[in-house]
Amino acid sequence: MSGALVQRLARAVRPLSDPPEARGWNAAELSDLLPPGARAPAAVLVPIVARADALSVLLTRRTDHLSQHAGQVSFPGGRSEPDDVDAVATALRETLEETGISPGQLDPFGYLDCLETVSGFCVTPVVAWLAQDYRAEPDPREVAEIFEVPLQLFLQPDNMRRTRVQFRGREREILEFAHAGPRIWGATAMMLLNLVKRLDATP
Repeated sequence: MSGALVQRLARAVRPLSDPPEARGWNAAELSDLLPPGARAPAAVLVPIVARADALSVLLTRRTDHLSQHAGQVSFPGGRSEPDDVDAVATALRETLEETGISPGQLDPFGYLDCLETVSGFCVTPVVAWLAQDYRAEPDPREVAEIFEVPLQLFLQPDNMRRTRVQFRGREREILEFAHAGPRIWGATAMMLLNLVKRLDATP
């Protein structure tokens, strides 16, 4: 694997010393869906595994019986709790609870831009290196599957699809990445798109 992509990725994200503003880059798109005021803070972890031949992104598939986002592909993460000192703490705690991957197997190194969701959250994505020999013990109440996807798949423009749908009174765009496994779409796809855009803008 080329070290150039590793270095480029490290430069593409916001450093941990410079957290993103608590306003999603997609806020204008959701302005007619959400009431004014602060969104509930949340964080997800974007784990990157440096394999011998490529970088891969770890994702989870939610169990089918959940009341929200059942069966959907997502990054590990969730709502921030009062005891969480920052988004990194939230992302690491939620990752441990959902996947069994401990903080000792992770090395957070940056942020993507915040994303707002139709459920009223402002999500901060935390990007971290994940040990190649990581051990995962997913919580069967929340996570049905943990899998990796090559980062290169998301960097290929032909793999991204934009669909127009009617939602709450007007036409809106939904993103999806073509993938042979579980469907990667919605908020997860938008966070991946943000990663791709930041990489594209980084020499």
